[in-house]
Amino acid sequence: MDRQKEKAILEAVLFTMGESVEIERLAAVIEEDKKTTRELLWELKEDYESKDGGVTLMELEDSYQMCTKAEMYEYLVKIAKTPRKYVLTDTILETLSIIAYKQPVTRAEIEKIRGVSCDHAVNRLVEFGLIAEVGRMDAPGRPLLFGTTEEFLRSFGVKSLEELPELSAVQIEEFKVQAQQEADVQLDI
Repeated sequence: MDRQKEKAILEAVLFTMGESVEIERLAAVIEEDKKTTRELLWELKEDYESKDGGVTLMELEDSYQMCTKAEMYEYLVKIAKTPRKYVLTDTILETLSIIAYKQPVTRAEIEKIRGVSCDHAVNRLVEFGLIAEVGRMDAPGRPLLFGTTEEFLRSFGVKSLEELPELSAVQIEEFKVQAQQEADVQLDI
């Protein structure tokens, strides 16, 4: 099969699926190895970028998804209902950061780091689809483990967790001091 036909097949699959598809599944469809499939997907992405079209190809860890270019958002809003906006308070963002950097993590571990209950924040993050249950810890009570989702990657514009900024030792220490000060203030109330 020629490269143009393989790219057309990949395009059709991604368009029809409407969600991300793992590289292994895409490779199986066109009966190629992952390296060749990835090259074809990059060519397809370059094709989209060279046109002034409204579609692009997004890579999410080892998956690919066809999606609308960000600069088309305002036009989509005119035709579709306004998408639901997340209200990410400081508490929710703090909880999400802990989960993103420490995953998989239990509620108890999050609460130990934050020093306060995290039930509301975790429930909201699950509701927003930014985190999900990823398993259970092999410990008494078998507590739930939480991790980030593809929606998290999509929402924050990163391909994988490796693209998250590195935290320096100074930032970690400042975070601990700030958390302790907030816990002390809450105890005074």
